[in-house]
Amino acid sequence: MDNPTLHVKVVSPEQILYEGEGEMVVCRTDDGEIAFLPGHAPLLGALGVSKVRVILPGEGEYPTAVHGGFVAVSHDRMIILSDVAELPSQIDIARATAARERAQAALAAEGFRALRARTIPLDEYRRALPRRPGP
Repeated sequence: MDNPTLHVKVVSPEQILYEGEGEMVVCRTDDGEIAFLPGHAPLLGALGVSKVRVILPGEGEYPTAVHGGFVAVSHDRMIILSDVAELPSQIDIARATAARERAQAALAAEGFRALRARTIPLDEYRRALPRRPGP
């Protein structure tokens, strides 16, 4: 008999990044990292900025980078809605590296509280991101 699975959907406004079965899904919510298995109690949670890992039936995983959003689980169905999400092949490594270096330099110079006070709203952040052409 096959192992039970979750039906998983990972979506952003631009694309469906994954739709299919998963034996387990691991993501970071505002309360910390959580793993979902078939039969999980219904849950609606806010996502942090992190990697979502869909553990595929059999072997392997399907990773996706999400930048906030929501996760909803009920009756072995799971949907992850993210304002900004990308597959590993879509990440601009040079842009991500430059952003990390800027963040590390700012953190070293100003500290966390000063940086938090000058964060930008999500809609402004989304407008600054380069858009990928649609299908």
